[in-house]
Amino acid sequence: MKKLFLIIGAPGSGKPTDAEIIAKNNPDSINHYSTGELLRAEVASGSERGKIIEGFTSKGNLVPLEIVVETIVSAIKNAPKNVVLIDGYPRSTEQMEALDKILKEESDVELTNVIEVEVSEQVACDRVLGRARGADDNAEVFRNRMSVYLAPLKPIQAFYTAKGILHKINGERTIEEIVSEMEGFIKSRL
Repeated sequence: MKKLFLIIGAPGSGKPTDAEIIAKNNPDSINHYSTGELLRAEVASGSERGKIIEGFTSKGNLVPLEIVVETIVSAIKNAPKNVVLIDGYPRSTEQMEALDKILKEESDVELTNVIEVEVSEQVACDRVLGRARGADDNAEVFRNRMSVYLAPLKPIQAFYTAKGILHKINGERTIEEIVSEMEGFIKSRL
């Protein structure tokens, strides 16, 4: 039985970094994936699904929701380790509902918890603008990314709270403190 942990949080909350560190700290038991990496790996595999994905991405189009969710679930089932962390998913209520529907039919994958890394909009903005890695790291783009993140957040929180699996972590501390708490929580759920 694979145990799945979804890690959500605002842009600049540090969720990919936190998940990467936890996976590196536990190389024998924990895998970490991002949705984009999974889609690129599927394309690179040359599979039928990969060819379909490439047909969309090569034209700059969004990959249909069902294909994204199938790719994620397939990666979880084929992961070499029994604990899988996926950061940045779900990003919409449609993604959440599609994953929930597929997981109801899967006996070998359990959504153990959804971990929300909480940061204020100001802290998130300061972090994103402070790292300024590219043209998309500016205040206007940040505000748009933040509104895209916040729009479906309340229904996503309500859905996973009703299931009793939402766990919030204060993301306004050092990386070491956040990783320590998140890793301890994940291990307590295994």
